[in-house]
Amino acid sequence: MANRRARSEASSEFSNEYDLTDEHSDEELLDDSPTRSPSLLTVGDVHRALHPLQATADRVGRQVEQFAEQLDRLDVRKKTKRHEDCRDVLPLVQRFERIAADTVKRLKKIHEPERQEKSKKTLKHRLRNSSGKLTPISIHEDDDEKLSRQTTVEDLHRWELERQTWDLLGNILQVDYPTHESVHTSSKDVTNLLRPTRDSTVHRYSSEHAVWSRFLAEDDHAWKKHVIVEWLKRSADRSGDDVDFVVDQLESSAERGSGLWAHGWLYSKEVIKGQKRLRSWPQALDPNSPGIDSAMINSDGTTGVITQLDPDAVTRQGRNLEKQDMSFERATWLVCWDMVRRGRSWDSIREWCQDRVELWRAASMHGDLRNTSGQGSNDGISLATAWQSRALWRRMCAASAENGGLDEYESAVYGVLSGYLPSVEKVGRTCDDCLFAHCNAALLDRFELYIRRLFPERIPRSLETRKISDVSMVGGSAPLSLSDLMDRRQNLDAIKEEAQSPHKMLQGSLITRDFATFIVAQGITLSASANAGKRSKIIASMSARLGDVGVTSTITPGDRDLLRILTHIIFIFQDLGVDIAVGEDRYAFENIIVAYVDYLSKAGKQHLLPLYASRLSSTRAHECMGRQLPFITDLRERRTVMKLMEQYNMNVLRVLNMQLTAIILDTPPDFQNTAACPNLSILGQEMPNPHVRAIRNGFIGPTMTGDEQDLINGFEWYMLLDGHWQDTMDIGTVLYKHFLHTRSLAAARHLSRTVSFSTISLNKTEAILGRSIDINKTRGAGEDDLFDQSCTFRDLECLFLALDAMERWADISGSARAQMDPRHARAWKSSMQNAHNEVESAVEPLLQGWLQQPRGDVEAHELEQIRVACLPEIVLAYIGILNFDGFVLSREILLKCMNLAADIAKEDSDLASCFTEAGRMSELVDTLARTSQNILRAEESGAKSGKYRKVRNGETMALWTVKGAVN
Repeated sequence: MANRRARSEASSEFSNEYDLTDEHSDEELLDDSPTRSPSLLTVGDVHRALHPLQATADRVGRQVEQFAEQLDRLDVRKKTKRHEDCRDVLPLVQRFERIAADTVKRLKKIHEPERQEKSKKTLKHRLRNSSGKLTPISIHEDDDEKLSRQTTVEDLHRWELERQTWDLLGNILQVDYPTHESVHTSSKDVTNLLRPTRDSTVHRYSSEHAVWSRFLAEDDHAWKKHVIVEWLKRSADRSGDDVDFVVDQLESSAERGSGLWAHGWLYSKEVIKGQKRLRSWPQALDPNSPGIDSAMINSDGTTGVITQLDPDAVTRQGRNLEKQDMSFERATWLVCWDMVRRGRSWDSIREWCQDRVELWRAASMHGDLRNTSGQGSNDGISLATAWQSRALWRRMCAASAENGGLDEYESAVYGVLSGYLPSVEKVGRTCDDCLFAHCNAALLDRFELYIRRLFPERIPRSLETRKISDVSMVGGSAPLSLSDLMDRRQNLDAIKEEAQSPHKMLQGSLITRDFATFIVAQGITLSASANAGKRSKIIASMSARLGDVGVTSTITPGDRDLLRILTHIIFIFQDLGVDIAVGEDRYAFENIIVAYVDYLSKAGKQHLLPLYASRLSSTRAHECMGRQLPFITDLRERRTVMKLMEQYNMNVLRVLNMQLTAIILDTPPDFQNTAACPNLSILGQEMPNPHVRAIRNGFIGPTMTGDEQDLINGFEWYMLLDGHWQDTMDIGTVLYKHFLHTRSLAAARHLSRTVSFSTISLNKTEAILGRSIDINKTRGAGEDDLFDQSCTFRDLECLFLALDAMERWADISGSARAQMDPRHARAWKSSMQNAHNEVESAVEPLLQGWLQQPRGDVEAHELEQIRVACLPEIVLAYIGILNFDGFVLSREILLKCMNLAADIAKEDSDLASCFTEAGRMSELVDTLARTSQNILRAEESGAKSGKYRKVRNGETMALWTVKGAVN
């Protein structure tokens, strides 16, 4: 029962999982669902029917229920509608993202303060770090910092990653499986991608935004990278700290005090004013004035301070700012970088800069074609210059990113605007930053080539000057391909850990369109993880394929959220008609689905199992479902699950057969390879006369294994099948034979008690005959066929009923000495009489024609082996019982031994051959001889009393009275 206890403990563990979905979210998710057929149950209907009082008590993640609900409704829609584009599956992806977004929203209310405390340290480090190296950020939380709640900051981070993944998948689907422009759908919280069309004509005086739109419409590679860049911006905006929080933290870290953002270079300004007052100088200070170098020194006395406050004064004069102003400058550009990285509109950037009297910074960033303005223009460029090219502006930004600027964040801002790769890479801290840098650079570089090739007249002649044209837009090296970039991310020390996390590898596989390879590899490694230590019964080992796997991050059966994500992504691609893999590769990726089904079963979500299992390949679906059925013990749940299996077009009988076959194959190899049935072992050591040989107490055994209980639970499912009489009898016979071969007498006894032939007959005859009857007790002409089909099952049941009766008799007889007290002797003797009657009634069917109706030569040989292994031991044990009871109950009982000997000696007896085949005929003869001696002793006692009780056919013990001659 160890595995059943483990599953119970696992279910208890899952019952503590968090539930962060508000009570109305289910209804909100269903608002835009199409009307479903009333004849088809959804998983929500089933769950409410099975657990009407557990809505508030169920603590297993409601997200699991919501995902299943949406998947189920997609199945309903598929029955009536199918398209080759993504219009059917896109709403499902959007709802999945909404579920994740709602969860993130609720988790933020709990954990955002804690995360902000951690972010303060990170922001200070970013502000002070000027090494230009990537700054690694751990994606894991320390155990001692986790809240003592049901969720942690790590849960918030994980759900943010999940929301990113669903957003990415929705974008990828719309890129690779676009819908026609006339059928675009709208969905709350999710923006559909609308790719620019080629309808409009681009001419010399068209705005550059129109050229950009035409570029995206014509260039498929550019459109894909544009979608990725925009997704990265949204992800950074949604998962990062709020900009206002970043500003507050940077202000406190800039060593200038609070409320001084609008005062610019305050400390350097004071130094300049001091020198102008000292020199009575009305004009701007000339950096070449005599004595200025020694006078304009910073407070540390280490470097010269600028003499003017122009934005380019530092680079033009080769001087520095005061330390506090340098911190302010770095903080300002860091905020600008964050806003650009998040994809904030230029209006937002301008407003932020204007509030701090730094409008020149916003002006220098005004020109990105992708950034829309809220002032009546949809291209971010004023109407007066809308037709002019921004190529020169982008080249100047690239020059500034390469050579100018006080800080790497300033260079990074201009690098994003121009596509200058090195400056953006330099400040990257995460995998997404690295991907953003390359995709952004590749996109703008491709646009430059597009303009030069198709619209050369739009390139300003000033770009022909040597100083500007020599600036490389990508820093001397072309951006990597997406596949190469994914490989490179895993080798960068600063982001290696994050790049090798399952979520990032999943996102990378979607971006590179290599999801099939990724999911197959994950299925193989999941198999290795599941079979580590001991063989898994749920997921077969694929150790031979491990050498083909190149992934560095693997999924385990405990990664419940990731299993859910991967499972639903697989279904989405399958609904699009994508053949992810075939053959052994398909078996590998289906390990993911099987593991998720097992998680649902452990979490007590049995009503969801048919929905997910039905989407596996046919054989795997029935095998997977069969593995979970033994754990469903509630009758109502069994009926509901069976109805759902039929609804999802699963062959219920095949599932039931496969579940028992799988469990039998789990039997240890020593038992599987046993050709002959092992002999029964009932008798103990030989005892002094008159008892012959005693029966061992507890010879059946007290307990069953978990697999044996699962087999019996599995057989109980056949009671729910209408009809299928022969199938039920055959399976029951197989189980009894299996228990005999594996010496599992306790399991066989339990089967005979819980699923007896009478129970089966009463359950199934109503569907077959139109009335419910017990064929064992009442049988008419119409029931003969059913009776004949069940003969082997009934005979095997009789065997274990007899063994059970014998063990109970042994328990009672073993307490004989303790019951010799006259106060208890009568009660004990009554119990012995009842036990004797039960044994006699149970053994009687085994003594004539037992297991003599095989259905073929193979079964005949098998049944003969069982007879030889069982009958001799049972007959000898029965003789021992008769001997014992003949002395404690009635001497006439001993005569039954002689009658039994006579029956064995008959020509038509089938018992003698069993003793001969087993080599135990001499043992039988010896036992009967001892019985004869016991009869003589009993006769002597009876002769003295003069009392003889008649038994069968009028015989009495007087037959054995021997009188000597009278002298």
